[in-house]
Amino acid sequence: MTLSEKQRLFAKFLGEFLVWIYAQGYEVVGGDWHREKSQAVINASTGTGILHTLHLLSLACDLSLFIQGIYQKESETYRPLGDKWKSFHPLCRWGGDFTTIKDGGHFSMEHEGVR
Repeated sequence: MTLSEKQRLFAKFLGEFLVWIYAQGYEVVGGDWHREKSQAVINASTGTGILHTLHLLSLACDLSLFIQGIYQKESETYRPLGDKWKSFHPLCRWGGDFTTIKDGGHFSMEHEGVR
């Protein structure tokens, strides 16, 4: 699958995902669907991100989850969203499954070894 095909599939899944999230009674604020290389460099140098990120390829999105109007900080709270996201396609990944730093609000689509 080409990068362009994955990007279009990711966008389709993200739309379906957002509809599903709201149907469950959750609310989200979205961010970082695309990240510039300069921002990835800053994030990597400060320890708040990595240099080779799927955000650079428009294959990742960060969502902030709200339940009953309260922002949820704990990655585990995002698990129902992570499970749903992974059900869309075998290449869909959830940041709550990361082995180093858990990132419950991170939803991405794998591409050639980039996280």
